[in-house]
Amino acid sequence: MKMSEDHRNKKSHSRNARRRSRELALQGLYQYCLNPGDIGEIDAHIRDAPGFDKADLEHYQSLLIGSVHNIEALMKQIIPHIDREWNELSPVEKSVLVLGAHELANHLDIPYRVVINEAVELTKTFGGTEAHRFVNGVLDRVAGTVRQAEITAQQSVQ
Repeated sequence: MKMSEDHRNKKSHSRNARRRSRELALQGLYQYCLNPGDIGEIDAHIRDAPGFDKADLEHYQSLLIGSVHNIEALMKQIIPHIDREWNELSPVEKSVLVLGAHELANHLDIPYRVVINEAVELTKTFGGTEAHRFVNGVLDRVAGTVRQAEITAQQSVQ
């Protein structure tokens, strides 16, 4: 079955809009990690960023607001899978891990491999040289707990 050009363009736009949402939510979460404060102010600042209009607004809001409101629970999911103290992680690593853990737990419509890949790409763009490998490993282990049914189903198909 061939996908129409129009359908491919819509899917591509949707992927790009989600990626932009992740980038913007990451920037907001990064600001929050550096200086926990009023998420409303951070959100307002992010909404003024160039290219905000190209983001998937609903996804952005879910990522930023959901990550901040659930940060303690998300950290509890992440911390058992890291090899050092939480306060030794860079702000980018913390932000990407929290964002990825939130997306894994709350956006079951997005395949776990896509969530992890997007987190890795964000880390390659904004993080340190080898940070993407660390993020990949940690989120893969988090996915093993929060997306166990999806992973098991996928393994049984292969």
